[in-house]
Amino acid sequence: MNLTIKPANPQGKGAVSILDSLQHAKQQLVAPAKNIQQIGSDLFTSLFVLNSQIRFKPTAGQSYWLYCKDGQYRLSLIAPEQWSPARSGRYIGACQLQSDLTWTLALSADCAADRAFLQEIADRRRQLEQKLQQAETIDDALPVYLETLPYYSRILASALAYSLKQSMQKSGISGLSYRQAERLLIGAAE
Repeated sequence: MNLTIKPANPQGKGAVSILDSLQHAKQQLVAPAKNIQQIGSDLFTSLFVLNSQIRFKPTAGQSYWLYCKDGQYRLSLIAPEQWSPARSGRYIGACQLQSDLTWTLALSADCAADRAFLQEIADRRRQLEQKLQQAETIDDALPVYLETLPYYSRILASALAYSLKQSMQKSGISGLSYRQAERLLIGAAE
């Protein structure tokens, strides 16, 4: 009789692995100073991408593709020309994880021309801005730990919070409210 013992955690997603992944992400971080508009934009785009289903470990500088099928967003390694829309779902756009652990999203031509989709995006952006404005400080609104996110998204959201906090410290807006940071930006422009 051949008994093989399978590891209890074959994907390595235990607490130690999470901490190691976070530490690794923080060590590779290059976070430039950013104003409140840049912070809000980066936070929104990054959370939009991170709220999708991610079943792999994203790497900075690599291109990925965002799809929506049956109301579920999913980040993929497969480009839209490599499979049919029936299997992939609607192609939303190309994404890339930046060296500061923020995400970029270039919308597909179809989504960029879709008024209903753009309205959904605008509504989500307004909700985030309200959350930022209602927080005592901007730091309080950062996604330090979001239990609702899947594993890789949760790690990346935590690293994103760390990155944005570093950017805010460099620009002097850490610890400020959203309105205070806006006033600082307006004062700098004058």
